[in-house]
Amino acid sequence: MSSDVEQVRARVIELEIEHRDLDVAIDRLDETANRDELQLRRLKKRRLHLKDQILRLRMQLVPDIPA
Repeated sequence: MSSDVEQVRARVIELEIEHRDLDVAIDRLDETANRDELQLRRLKKRRLHLKDQILRLRMQLVPDIPA
């Protein structure tokens, strides 16, 4: 089971890196004068999707608390 936990943690790290990279790309694109609004929206949507994936995976790492 610890192998599964390690795989989830590794995936979270990968997604966090991609999320940060998208932050940088979005900031750079947003600063350009002739920015492509469609591309900007797509990048923001992808970033939001990554954030949701990260949250779901982190929830898998939290042990269930008995009621």
